[in-house]
Amino acid sequence: MIYTPMTKAALKICFEAHKDQKDRGGLPYVFHPFHVAEQMKREESICTALLHDVLEDTDLTPSDLRKQGISDEVIEALILLVHHKEEPYMEYVRKLSCHPLAREVKTADLQHNLDASRLEQITQKDQERMDQYRKALQILQMKQT
Repeated sequence: MIYTPMTKAALKICFEAHKDQKDRGGLPYVFHPFHVAEQMKREESICTALLHDVLEDTDLTPSDLRKQGISDEVIEALILLVHHKEEPYMEYVRKLSCHPLAREVKTADLQHNLDASRLEQITQKDQERMDQYRKALQILQMKQT
């Protein structure tokens, strides 16, 4: 991880936004965006990874993020990373796959979400979700080539 004014702002926002949330395995949710960010090499991708669930899972808005020093490039990717429930999941993935920054972060997000060791036990619903994530990952990886 690199520490720039924007990555420091993103770290603080990420922690504050997710500090009381748990993941499906019962761990503090904030470990997930931290892990995804650790896979990134550039400032924009680190910040996008740290904040990739903030717009979808909290009351924060793009304007809030901009006021805290998050760049328009990162905010554009974050907007694409929001999955609206009425939108079919694979359409959402195809749409964001055209944006290199959103695609890079979503790829790392899915790879981490596919780590079954994060779960205490794997239910049928978990297995179905992981099957969907594998298909989404294929779409994203095809776009990279």
